[in-house]
Amino acid sequence: MRNRFPSLSLSSYGAGWSATRRIAIVAVAVAGLLALAVIVALLTGGGTGHHAPDSAAPAPTGSPSSSEAAPKPSSGSGSVPKPPQIAEPVAYAKAAAQMLWSYDTRDTSRDEQLAGMRAWMTTETKYADWASVAGQVPDPVLWSRMADQDQHATAHITEGHYPGAFKQALAEDPSAITEAYVYVVTVNGKQTLSWKKGGGGAEERAVTLAVQCRPNHDCTLAAIAPSVTQ
Repeated sequence: MRNRFPSLSLSSYGAGWSATRRIAIVAVAVAGLLALAVIVALLTGGGTGHHAPDSAAPAPTGSPSSSEAAPKPSSGSGSVPKPPQIAEPVAYAKAAAQMLWSYDTRDTSRDEQLAGMRAWMTTETKYADWASVAGQVPDPVLWSRMADQDQHATAHITEGHYPGAFKQALAEDPSAITEAYVYVVTVNGKQTLSWKKGGGGAEERAVTLAVQCRPNHDCTLAAIAPSVTQ
C-alpha cells in the first residue's frame, strides 16, 4: 500500500500555520530581538524542507480543517504516548517529533490519534496552533484505508537544536522570551513505515516546532511550522 501517514517535511503543509498565527506565536517568543520580516522569514522561507524520496507514497491531500475540534480525552489515545514530564525545550521537542512520526492504525482510531496528540499541546490558547498539529493526521477515509492495511510507523530521533537565527536572537536579548517562553526547535530523524505482506520503507524526517517551556513547568507543544528551519 502506497498511502501513508502525512510526511512532516513541512513544506507540504504551508497552510497549516497561518501568517497571523506565526506572528502571534513567534513574534512574542523573540519580541524585540528581530524585525518582523526576519521572524516571518525564519519560519516560512528561511529553512530547507525535507521531502520524501520518489519511491515513497505521496502525502494525502485530505487533512483536517483548521476548525476541527480535537476529540475529548474520554475517547482514549490508543498507541499515542502521553507527553513526558520534561522542562527542557530541545528534549521535549525531540519527544514530540517522535510522537508525531509514530502511529499504529492497527490499534488506534483516528479520533484516538487526535486526542493523544492534543494532550501534548499547551493549554494557553493565545499560543496554541492546534490546526498545524491536527493537519498532520489524514482524513477519516484515508485513515480507514491505512487501517485496512495494518499500516504503522516508528521513529528514531537523531538530533534536535535551536535554529541559528533563533539562537542569535536569544543571545542578543535573553530576557525578551520571558513573556511567552515559546522556543523554536528543529528536530531531525528517521521514520520507518510498515504494512501488510511485508511492505514498508524508511524516510528521513525533519520538523521545526514551537515549544512552550515556562519556568517550573513541564514543556508543551505550541505549533508546527510550515517549513523546516535549520
